Amino acid sequence: MSVEVHSLGCRLNISESEDMRALLREADDLVVINSCAVTAEAVRQTRQAIRRARRARPEARIVVTGCAAEIERDALAAMPEVDGLVANGSKLDPRAWNAPLPAARERKAGYTRGFVQVQNGCDHACTFCVIPRGRGASRSRSLIEALEDIAVHVAAGVREVVLTGVDLTSWGQDLPGTPRLGDLCTAILDRFPDLPRLRLSSIDGAEVDPRLFDLIAHEPRVMPHVHLSLQHGDDLILKRMKRRHSRADALALVDGLRARRPGLVVGADLMAGFPTEDEAAHAANLSIIAELGVVHGHVFPYSARPDTPAARMPAVDPATIRRRARELRDAVSKERARWLAAQVGQPLWVLAEKDGTGHAENFARVRLPQGTVPGTVLCLTPAHVIEGILEA
Repeated sequence: MSVEVHSLGCRLNISESEDMRALLREADDLVVINSCAVTAEAVRQTRQAIRRARRARPEARIVVTGCAAEIERDALAAMPEVDGLVANGSKLDPRAWNAPLPAARERKAGYTRGFVQVQNGCDHACTFCVIPRGRGASRSRSLIEALEDIAVHVAAGVREVVLTGVDLTSWGQDLPGTPRLGDLCTAILDRFPDLPRLRLSSIDGAEVDPRLFDLIAHEPRVMPHVHLSLQHGDDLILKRMKRRHSRADALALVDGLRARRPGLVVGADLMAGFPTEDEAAHAANLSIIAELGVVHGHVFPYSARPDTPAARMPAVDPATIRRRARELRDAVSKERARWLAAQVGQPLWVLAEKDGTGHAENFARVRLPQGTVPGTVLCLTPAHVIEGILEA
């Protein structure tokens, strides 16, 4: 059987999994688990994926890579289902897999959106996070490498490029001349004038440079959608997390962008139950959802990660964490329902995908007319919302 690559976690893992599929396309009877370790739940899901793969492919060789392969290396290596591990930093190196060196990068035609990794690793020290241990120090791909990769995607027919990274907005700080992410985006738009859509994955609002701000605010081909690595809405909790922004900073960034681009939508990562979080801090976390208008929310309960400073702080009890996470999700759902209702009757430019739906520029999901060809960008005016999907 051909190689299977199962991806858990972030968009960066999705992008890397595409690269591994291309790299290992000639492998025989191999299953790769591209793991995540951002929370204890992510590690549990990694273990589940390993066991599921063994049941489905009892004769296959199962190899684990990704962040959990670094942070939980001994525990995963001890699983009887696992035949081997590949270091996270080596997973795109053909030598780690005894695979032939590729003659040139290539992409299978048929993708409508291309995820392009331009940065990896992180130099920050958030007190709850183990990702720097799993990914290493921040490293930027050169401008030439990024443009070459995007050229391959464009040649394969993608209509939207999504830039990804562990700390995307730190791109360039380790390169000669210290360019910024806004410089990279400008170069992409200039190099590919026929690329209709450029989207950013999660960004750190503290690192948004002036050129990037201007592109998000004014450039039609940069999608009006920012997903903030926000984490919390209370200033004391943000300080204990060692985040580099305040609540006021996040509000000022979004207000400034919306003043220039009124249709801009906001997503955010939000954590429930960080150690020492009291009800007042939780209330501040809840209230920032409406103040920012968060309609694409990634809410996750705090999970103590090994050897992190937060794991030594006074913990919130698990039942309270679960309740607060539920309340955050409910608040995002209400904000999202209000926003979706406001999209009814509004013309939206939608990129058709393979599952019968597509995403508008603002990342609203839209049901497509029967027979729409994937990769088509079409204008649709939704008439109603059914189960969170806009329909004409």
